[in-house]
Amino acid sequence: MPGCSRVISLLCIVALETFCAVAQNPQAQFQSTLLWHAADNEYETYRIPGIVVTARGAVLAYGVARRFLKDGDWSDSDIMLRRSLDDGKTWESSKRIAGDLHGVTDNPVAIASRRKGDVHFLYQHNYERIFYMRSRDDGATFSTPVDITSALDSLRSQFAWTIVALGPGHAIELRNGRLLVPVWMAEGVQTANGQRRHAPSGITTLYSDDHGRTWKHGDIIAINSPEMANPNEMQLIQLSDGHVMANIRTGDNTRLRAIAISPDGIHRWTKPKFDAHLYDPICAAGIVRYSIAPKDDRDRILFINPDSESLPESHQGKSGPRQNLTLKMSEDEGKTWPVSRLLHPGSSGYSDVAVAPDKTIYALYESTLDPSIKANSITMLRFNLSWLQDTK
Repeated sequence: MPGCSRVISLLCIVALETFCAVAQNPQAQFQSTLLWHAADNEYETYRIPGIVVTARGAVLAYGVARRFLKDGDWSDSDIMLRRSLDDGKTWESSKRIAGDLHGVTDNPVAIASRRKGDVHFLYQHNYERIFYMRSRDDGATFSTPVDITSALDSLRSQFAWTIVALGPGHAIELRNGRLLVPVWMAEGVQTANGQRRHAPSGITTLYSDDHGRTWKHGDIIAINSPEMANPNEMQLIQLSDGHVMANIRTGDNTRLRAIAISPDGIHRWTKPKFDAHLYDPICAAGIVRYSIAPKDDRDRILFINPDSESLPESHQGKSGPRQNLTLKMSEDEGKTWPVSRLLHPGSSGYSDVAVAPDKTIYALYESTLDPSIKANSITMLRFNLSWLQDTK
């Protein structure tokens, strides 16, 4: 099969890159694993990846399996999960954890709690309802989903949303135990084909202070304005001083990520500002803490997205090209990003990043392995800090 031969060739290239990285630096480690391939089973494409590592070291990779490529974000879709219990070396078979082959079940986010075994999981259905479920066994099983959309209903008096979604990627547990989830909303203007546009948009957070039993909404962080067009998909991270930083995708032609900060992830958000250090082709991105002082030797934050700023077409059209998946590292709480490493030079899209208790780094991303069909597969990369910093 021609498609299979292309995939085999790609995997051989990755294997050669892995060998070269380890040969140059014996302490460096790098592994690539294709977790979902386009057109597997009854699904034509796989998108919207997220990854977390539990307190006991189970690696949970999840994504959205879409039945029909032509329907895009409105395709019938389900949420799939794969687990690794040996540090990403091998993976359990893919299983569906939400959805029933009908309607849009999408935008999954997980929170790996510090409580051993606990994983909180949220997703949206038909861009109208938000559901929550919980695992107490590192993602092996989940509770029956509970509709928590009512936690956002009162926001309609400030922003008349008809579309709601989460993340994408992962959500976080603050050091005080608060569960904090990024949310984006849209007024959902009707299009000619009967679907609703994901704009004009705005962003907020959902939070729980009782381990997921009840949920409330935070303040609106930003909405579409002349200063910043359509803030939408975002990721959250707690800074070393306890504040929460939102790292935001927008529809703005600046092609930059935007940043807002809150003392608690709920209230008193600063006005979002563009970050000149983080190019954005208008695509989802991932951010995670690698280390924090004094527990660790220094503060480090990791950021991942397709950084195609160097390509000629980076500022042409409505968005930049989704290529050159890149991981950046900051040692000053996101003010600068001096360490940068190209992870995948070709097609790439949505991505997420996680750090295990043993400091292994996991990156999960979507890319088009077969340009002739333009469908996405999802790949996991596993590496360590030595490989990230190795510039030989």
